[in-house]
Amino acid sequence: MIERQNIIPLAGMFQAAYLIHDIANKGNCNQQAFEASISSILKTKWSSTEDVYGGLGGIQFGLELVSDLFTKENKNRDMEIARYVLGIVYLEKKLRKRPELDNKLMAGIERASAQAESFGILHENVIANLADVYAESISVIEPKIMVAGNPTYLTDSYYSNKIRALLLALMRSTILWLQKGGSRWHLILQRKKVITLAKSIRNELELA
Repeated sequence: MIERQNIIPLAGMFQAAYLIHDIANKGNCNQQAFEASISSILKTKWSSTEDVYGGLGGIQFGLELVSDLFTKENKNRDMEIARYVLGIVYLEKKLRKRPELDNKLMAGIERASAQAESFGILHENVIANLADVYAESISVIEPKIMVAGNPTYLTDSYYSNKIRALLLALMRSTILWLQKGGSRWHLILQRKKVITLAKSIRNELELA
């Protein structure tokens, strides 16, 4: 059964995927959403699901996406975003069967967390470190996530590091989503309920 606790990390998933799409195609993205998504990777202690993203405001972008999922005007974009989401969900299952990669992932995140305390979460070195963590753990699992976009941005390390860091953020939200009882069948069979709950949380945020 879909509940509020499922929607929050789901919004985090779609938010990270949307930011990947934006950077890959335009070279820029919503900075507030980017910071919240990157911060979620390093949030290893939290009191609530919302706390992972620094409060509901951290996933406002994601809630808007889920609320408007697969509307006619955004269908092509949303299909691309959904491809990244479902791809990471599939890789998460494989990651669970590779404890050595999972350990490497956690160790890398701990190093990045310590680095962020010195330089700041959005420092280029921290983003590059998180990109390396993704490349050395999740990216070695087949099939790799193929990001579509403008070659100018995809081949530039400044942008590609951001994309890989966001893929790591997408994995972080996916793990949280599954821990909270999320399932890919929710997206297929209970899409209307997902959208209704996302709109309810979005309205709650707007009224706060």
